[in-house]
Amino acid sequence: MIGGRLRLGESLARHSSWRVGGPAENFYLPATADDLAGFLRDFARGPITWLGLGSNVLLRDGGLRGTVICLAHGLEQMELAADGEIIAEAGVSAVKLAHFAAKNGLAGAEFLAGIPGTLGGCLAMNAGAHGGETWPLLEWVELLHPNGERERRAASAFQVGYRSVRGQGDACFVRAGLRLPTGEPEALRAQLRAWQNQRAATQPLSWPSCGSVFRNPSGDHAARLIEAAGLKGRRVGDAEVSTQHANFILNRGQARSREIEALVMEVQETVRKQFNVVLQPEMRVLGEHHDD
Repeated sequence: MIGGRLRLGESLARHSSWRVGGPAENFYLPATADDLAGFLRDFARGPITWLGLGSNVLLRDGGLRGTVICLAHGLEQMELAADGEIIAEAGVSAVKLAHFAAKNGLAGAEFLAGIPGTLGGCLAMNAGAHGGETWPLLEWVELLHPNGERERRAASAFQVGYRSVRGQGDACFVRAGLRLPTGEPEALRAQLRAWQNQRAATQPLSWPSCGSVFRNPSGDHAARLIEAAGLKGRRVGDAEVSTQHANFILNRGQARSREIEALVMEVQETVRKQFNVVLQPEMRVLGEHHDD
């Protein structure tokens, strides 16, 4: 018997930090990694889409066909091994991981407190903040293949770049081992508090968003270019370029994903015309357009 919960026609807006998205044909919440392996092997149907906290994706109004597998709120086991290695599952939030490391006197993971996603999402895109990135922290990762087979690989086996990771194929990251240098717990917790206070002061956290929309181009910042293009406060329906931080697009009420997507494209085109810079989205767009 396989545990977890399978739902049909689940609204993806409930699982998106932007609070948008149509229905998932099948939506599975595994309770354990063993549940997930069994589900993939015996029950998964159609294309598979992996989801964490939904903070770096735009889920379209037409929803997703096949099976959406959500690792958040399920694969959340985390422990400190006897040799000092942190072993964490992919559903652990980046914020919890940062605080766990600091509490145990392990340094280098504090930047994760500024990332509103899961470890799985951080692994998939080499997420970073405050000059830190995920993959330099890793010693190994565990993959789960579509046939339910698990595989452990050294972190050095992957091709890692700025917000990109290659080498996993169609497998999903389900667990990782992190090797961190030691530090003084109180100093690490103080750094966490400082960065979280800075984030609260500089980012529009009161409205639904996906976090930063665009990658920073080499030698510049996306937010600077968007602000210089005069786009702060620009709206399409209830989607708005934040007046506080220009690299955030907010859902100011009842925005649809198509409105957010249209605003993303308008920002790209305006910045391209004014500065000859093509901004690349940091988030992924998933699903189908709604027929209306």
